Amino acid sequence: MHTKKTILAIIGSASAASSCEKLAARFAEQLSEAAEVVRYNTLKVLPHFDPDLAVTAPPEEVVRLRNYIADAAGVLICTPEYVFSIPSGLKNAIEWCVATTVFSEKPVGLITAAASGIKGHEELQLILQTVGASFTEATTLLIQGVKGKINQEGQITDTQTAEAFARFVSAFKEQAGL
Repeated sequence: MHTKKTILAIIGSASAASSCEKLAARFAEQLSEAAEVVRYNTLKVLPHFDPDLAVTAPPEEVVRLRNYIADAAGVLICTPEYVFSIPSGLKNAIEWCVATTVFSEKPVGLITAAASGIKGHEELQLILQTVGASFTEATTLLIQGVKGKINQEGQITDTQTAEAFARFVSAFKEQAGL
């Protein structure tokens, strides 16, 4: 019996009914035949980054997140943009991983879903490049004006966005070996 690979979907939004949560659910549906997608939407439980603890005594929740990333065949990060940047909770989570190699060569897909998102998307790519994650232009997706492009059920209602999302999912599957 063939076991499905696991993909970790990190939701950068702190809001329970966010567009990012809906997009991650849509992503999981698209990958359901090839992989199990585990959604990590509890960034707010992580303590503030403390470099003194990062290597010698990381908190239990940080260790758990690092293990999720290390064990996953790939990682999706789906985030909004807050004040021209990525949300502080997402940045905090990534900072806890800097002292490790969990992101090194890890296949990663990056979605920024926001009103504008340009600066946050650039920053996210720079940060993930810095920690050694493996992504390409095809495994990054900026969805501008997201609130007008998906409905309450998380269905993508904008044709161009739906097509871009499908290309993104296909590229991610290839990158993650699914």
